[in-house]
Amino acid sequence: MRVGITGHRGLDQDVERQVRRSLQTAVRRWEPAELIAVSCIADGPDSWLAEAVLEYGGRLEVVVPAREYRESLPSWHHPVYDALRQKAIDIHETGLTVSDSFAHMAGSEILVGLADELLAVWDGQPARGHGGTADVVAYAERTGTPVQVVWPQGATRG
Repeated sequence: MRVGITGHRGLDQDVERQVRRSLQTAVRRWEPAELIAVSCIADGPDSWLAEAVLEYGGRLEVVVPAREYRESLPSWHHPVYDALRQKAIDIHETGLTVSDSFAHMAGSEILVGLADELLAVWDGQPARGHGGTADVVAYAERTGTPVQVVWPQGATRG
């Protein structure tokens, strides 16, 4: 089972704790030997799912939206990104260079194409820019990939 992830970044600590617990619970629906997380491993839900799947005994495939993607992530996240990328059993690239919304959406389209199911850490609101979580959810729905929304009741994002 390949499980993809999309979700809001920059969540507060309380929402993060709740989302991490929900993701840990979600991955336990499958046998570890059959479970593969598909993630762009950005800070936030992307990395949290990757960590939960690896901790559970599953595997990780990484999608890299652009050659400049790592540099576009917060510098404090680089060690986590590097460690997760090292653990990947496969790495998929878009072939794009600039890490912009177009590249992020292209990476998400690859991710959805690889996934049997998409977990979406999503508040149900429209995307704040092209390639945001709502756009990825809509793409998954258009292409027939099942989506499970993971969002704590009553939570908000800044």
